Amino acid sequence: MSLDEKTTKPHDRLAQALAADMDAVNALIRERMSSEHAPRIPEVTAHLIDAGGKRLRPMLTLASARLCGYPGPYHVHLAATVEFIHTATLLHDDVVDESTRRRGRPTANLLWDNKSSVLVGDYLFARSFQLMTEADNMRVLNILANASAVIAEGEVLQLTAAQDLRTTEAVYLQVIRGKTAALFSAATEVGAVLAGVSEEQIRALHDYGDALGIAFQMADDLLDYGGSAVAIGKNTGDDFRERKLTLPVIKAVAKADAEEHAFWIRVIEKGDQRDGDLDHALNLMRRHGALEATRAEALGWSERARHALRLLPDDPLRGMLSDLADYVVERVR
Repeated sequence: MSLDEKTTKPHDRLAQALAADMDAVNALIRERMSSEHAPRIPEVTAHLIDAGGKRLRPMLTLASARLCGYPGPYHVHLAATVEFIHTATLLHDDVVDESTRRRGRPTANLLWDNKSSVLVGDYLFARSFQLMTEADNMRVLNILANASAVIAEGEVLQLTAAQDLRTTEAVYLQVIRGKTAALFSAATEVGAVLAGVSEEQIRALHDYGDALGIAFQMADDLLDYGGSAVAIGKNTGDDFRERKLTLPVIKAVAKADAEEHAFWIRVIEKGDQRDGDLDHALNLMRRHGALEATRAEALGWSERARHALRLLPDDPLRGMLSDLADYVVERVR
């Protein structure tokens, strides 16, 4: 590996290797998000898509298909499908969470309104189903349709578990496996299915995406208590202010004494947050090793992702996917 390759982020190397395919994906996205009769649809969609983002999920579909020897062209359609599903969920999530910032910019619901965000999200879901049928592969359609349902289930589970200090680590894992990892695993699995490889290799890429998505979300939840706004695309401490029971809080609550438990009831369940509460919450997490334990779990899932790739062909793309598993958690090392 050259010096340039060593200093380039794995995500960027993957983007370079898939540049032509990603150009085709972006062109297809712009074509399909247009609407002659409802100009607000491309306005809202472009605001979110043009904000950047790593395009990680569609690249996973492209990389999986290419790694498995698929010559094209429908991996481009499926990659665009995955990005539409992801964008739709972001629009809906920002309404549910009453968020004001996404990828360092004002959210669509803040610039327009909640109704526009929800309806444009619905439109993108519809477009995603149109796109996925064009591959004319019933198994691919089933995988992506199931993933869409699991994502919604994960969001509803998170909503019902929110502000409930009885929420366990098992429930948290179920939430993030639904709302985040389901689309990662679907993105990698459909690329393998489209290529027609063995069931063992299809499962390996599904498992890779699942573990990668879990590691990604755990790292993101940890960064909310120690990352910069630039790094995470939102304000540090937003999860605390929104009273979200992410893994660092769940771990700290599990070890809390009576006085600490009363604090968590006040700030999370009752929403009575005062000046200095975020700093106190951080001190409690550090006292009980909750941040370190979350970091260890994120790194463990990253290792699982790399291990799953052992059944795939020895190819530069496999190396990039392995490095990507490190990349999604490198900020929490």
